[in-house]
Amino acid sequence: MLREADVLSTLMRRKPAHSLAQDLYCDPGVFQVDLDQIWYREWLFTLPACEIPKAGNYVVHEVGDYSVVIVRGTDGQIRAFHNSCRHRGSVLCKTKKGSNPKLVCPYHQWTYELDGRLLWARDMGPDFDPSAHGLKAVHCRNLSGMVYICLADDAPSIDELAAETERYLAKHDLENSKVAFESTIIEQGNWKLVWENNRECYHCAGNHPSLCRTFPEDPRAVGNDDSGELLDIQKNHAERCNAVGALSAYKIAADGEWRFVRAPLLDTAESYTLDGKVAVTKPNSSFPFKDAGALLKFRYPGTWNHFLSDHIILFRVTPIGSMETEVCTKWLVHKDAVEGQDYDLKRLTEVWIATNAEDREVVENNQRGIRSPAYEPGPYSPTHEGGNIQFVDWYAAAMIRAITRSASRFAAE
Repeated sequence: MLREADVLSTLMRRKPAHSLAQDLYCDPGVFQVDLDQIWYREWLFTLPACEIPKAGNYVVHEVGDYSVVIVRGTDGQIRAFHNSCRHRGSVLCKTKKGSNPKLVCPYHQWTYELDGRLLWARDMGPDFDPSAHGLKAVHCRNLSGMVYICLADDAPSIDELAAETERYLAKHDLENSKVAFESTIIEQGNWKLVWENNRECYHCAGNHPSLCRTFPEDPRAVGNDDSGELLDIQKNHAERCNAVGALSAYKIAADGEWRFVRAPLLDTAESYTLDGKVAVTKPNSSFPFKDAGALLKFRYPGTWNHFLSDHIILFRVTPIGSMETEVCTKWLVHKDAVEGQDYDLKRLTEVWIATNAEDREVVENNQRGIRSPAYEPGPYSPTHEGGNIQFVDWYAAAMIRAITRSASRFAAE
């Protein structure tokens, strides 16, 4: 298994604009370094705030060795805590989702308030101080209806992303939405391959017949070519959306960690449906027209999203093993939209259910091929795979920076 120094050396020797070395997609040691240096340090999208609308509603999210409870308090605030009792460490919440007026350890019934304070612990003696045994908090931020956590002791700033999210999502009302459907699949592929597949549509024509009815394959429509140019139709679409207060221009973070761009759908398509018409007649956006395209947002390492005029699709990526990744997809509609009246669930979800299944096959085939001793890094298309170049550049820079910083801290100690 590779160690941090090996990963650093491999990344320093990589060939620009090429896929990564085999070990970076397969080796269990690299997977652990990925967890330590990226997943345990960066802000991770966990769930839409509307999924836990009431006090006591909670969701458990697991990343590597960590289990985190995200819960809404009686004051309406969403907080996150390590899913570990301060008594002897038992998990507090055994189910993935639920609702409780208090957080109660199933082992010895230590009872916590929804803000993490220890309220009751039986027979602990006169010198026991409950205030010293509250739940350990995890950094948690609600960004315009999207809840992020950070497992690091000292979380990096997320203020710029928060500000841009508020600006770009102004037309999309996540707080007054609900989860209409959720799909979770396991892909037998490294999390970086899942992302690389997402970052290009070079493969779309040959693999995604349903999606290609509405989604533009031209990489210039979403700024994914390596030229830096945007398609004229995309520019015109952005101007039309900007005129009604929907920020649409291509915007990417200085370090490449997140990006926004509002892309037009094909022809006059309104949503990701087989006929191109809206899937939900009671929209969770305030657009005065239906063909508003899709606001595409990603935030490495854990989420990409599509915000349409009628509904929202949130994708969450979670690594499970060196060659295994969970992809969770949630379709959000207006909270008052009625299934069977305002939307048909099959029609709402069928395009992306099919696309996710097709992507799983693509990723798994990619992973199997990379495991071959014959594999060597190949060149990305500068026309179609600029997004891949951007992703692997971000990954390499983030890892090199984090490993170097860790080595410096270790040397100083």
